[in-house]
Amino acid sequence: TFDAYVVGKQDAPGVVVLQEWWGVNNQVKNHATHISQIGHGYRALVPDLYRGKVALDAAEARHLMEGLDWQGAIKDIQASVKWLKENGSPKVGVTGYCMGGALAIASGVLVPEVDAVVAFYGTPSSKLVDPSRALAPIQAHFGELDTYVGFADVTAAKSLEEKLKSCGVPHEVHIYPGCSHAFMNTSPEALKNQGAIDLAWSRFATWMARFL
Repeated sequence: TFDAYVVGKQDAPGVVVLQEWWGVNNQVKNHATHISQIGHGYRALVPDLYRGKVALDAAEARHLMEGLDWQGAIKDIQASVKWLKENGSPKVGVTGYCMGGALAIASGVLVPEVDAVVAFYGTPSSKLVDPSRALAPIQAHFGELDTYVGFADVTAAKSLEEKLKSCGVPHEVHIYPGCSHAFMNTSPEALKNQGAIDLAWSRFATWMARFL
C-alpha cells in the first residue's frame, strides 16, 4: 500500500508518472498535471516510491535513490498500472524522469500490463533489466550535454537504441542538442531550452496517442 497523486478524468487512458531521485515534489506533480491535459486528456498517477520522503539537496536525493529497492519499485509501478486499468483507464502508459526514466524503461520490459513507455534522461542498469527484451513500445529523450555517464549521456542513449533495435518493438530515441540533464524541468535554463521542451512534449503526445 502506498500513497499516490492522481489527476485527470477517470475514464481517460492512464499514465503512471515516475519521480526523479528527489521524490514526489512539485516538479513531478506539475508534469502529471500537464500530461493530464494533453490531447483529449489522460488520468495521471504518481506513485510515492519513497513512501513520503522528499529530498531537498542532491546528497539526500542520492542517498534516497541508492536506498531504493528497485524490484520493489517495479512492483509499485505494476500495482499503479493495474489500479488505473481497474478504475476506468482502458490502456496505461508509463513515463518518468531521471531515476523515473530508468524505471519507466524497466517497466516496459518487466510489467506486461504496460501499453507504452516514454522515458526522459535515464536508462536502467543491466542488473535490473535488459532493454533488448522490451515488450512495450519505448520512446526515450536525452540531452546532448548530459554528463551522467552510462545512465543518461549520449553513449547511454545510443546503447539503449541499439538494444531496442534488436528486440523489434516500436521505438524512438531522441537527443536534444544544447540540452543538459533534466532539461524538461522548470529552471532558469528552461527558457533557452523551450524549443526542445515543446518538441519533446509534442513527441510524447504523439507516442501516447498512438499506443493508448
